[in-house]
Amino acid sequence: MGRYRYRRSSDSNTKRRRIIRLSIFFVSVVGLLAILFCSAHRNTTLEDACSEAEKKDTIYKYGLPIEYFNVKHDTVAPHQTLAELLMDYGLTASKVYSLTSHCPDSIFDVRKVRAGRPCALLTDKDSTETPRYFIYEINAKSYAVFNLVTDKVTRGERPSEWRELICGGVVESSLWNAMVANETSPQLAVSLSHIFGWTIDFFGIQKGDEFRLIYEQEYVEENPINSFRIRAASFRASDSLYYAIPFVQDDEELYYSEKGNSLEGAFLKAPLDYYRISSRFTNSRYHPVLKRYRAHHGVDYAAPTGTPVYAIGSGKVIAKGFQANGGGNYVKIRHNSTYTTTYMHLSRFAKGLNVGDMVAQKEVIGYVGSTGISTGPHLDFRVHENGKPINPLTIKSQPKKPISEDNKVAFQILCASLISRLSAIEVVHNP
Repeated sequence: MGRYRYRRSSDSNTKRRRIIRLSIFFVSVVGLLAILFCSAHRNTTLEDACSEAEKKDTIYKYGLPIEYFNVKHDTVAPHQTLAELLMDYGLTASKVYSLTSHCPDSIFDVRKVRAGRPCALLTDKDSTETPRYFIYEINAKSYAVFNLVTDKVTRGERPSEWRELICGGVVESSLWNAMVANETSPQLAVSLSHIFGWTIDFFGIQKGDEFRLIYEQEYVEENPINSFRIRAASFRASDSLYYAIPFVQDDEELYYSEKGNSLEGAFLKAPLDYYRISSRFTNSRYHPVLKRYRAHHGVDYAAPTGTPVYAIGSGKVIAKGFQANGGGNYVKIRHNSTYTTTYMHLSRFAKGLNVGDMVAQKEVIGYVGSTGISTGPHLDFRVHENGKPINPLTIKSQPKKPISEDNKVAFQILCASLISRLSAIEVVHNP
């Protein structure tokens, strides 16, 4: 009996010792796993931190870590195509074809490479100098990245910011030179002509005329580009002072005078009463007489011979004549320093119309015909903005409304504030 009790007691002690050993082993394993987990977590965190630090220190340009490549800067030569440029860098004709054929026009039209634009070749930083990327700068903000390994083409955009600036000057010889004297872009003169074009004849500005501007200019990588927003302007021409105050009304921002009248002039919707559009503005139209494609920078209105043709706005007749191999009888009118209009294929002119005459809006200047190169009676109507052809159907043809009664208080508060700021701008005289 006593032996039995001893044996049970011994077995119990043995089990207890096993349990203790297992507990110690379990605790040791758990502790070791915890140490390994903490160590691994610490190492991962350090690696991530180092990786993030490297990313922060890496210099990126064109969306690429530029410091890892040799960069050869270049410019496109006159009449040089993209294919010629890439082959000059040692790419084979088949490689160039594969690269350009994989570039959709929505990203970049490879046919529109322009002379003088910057470009760059990125190669490996080793003895092979293997070409990796070709960069073409489309404009100051956009660029195309050609991956020379995968033939993939992507488009990138440089970040930009708008900065508010002011300037004021006195015209000595021209508004363009006055802007240069202000050490600002002369393109601002073009912006001013767009705003005041219906109020001031910029062909007739005189020495001593003054301007003041509050404007925003866009900057890309600390470099200013010719992109502007005029926030307020004043122009003193002779004894008259004109203001341009931007204001949003009916979801459209326009410039108004200090009295709340729109600075936009009025054009007729069309230069004749009864018409149908037989041909629209295009850069490539099949000419029914010449039997070839060419630009048609106007709108054709089909109408019976003798239909009266009106001036779409008041202006001065600057040309009247006949083009045997072109527009036939035509009249050209300058409406202001920005817009001119041309009326072609007329059967005859309005009686007494001469070059130098001033015409009023909707005054008859001629009659529809089919003179010159034409297959039938129609009016070929053209509009030029600052010397460049634009689509006549996009020109603002209706007079804009003045500031409404509901908006007058808000406009007057804004107007008073901006005029005060404009008055405080010091004008710069040319040396």
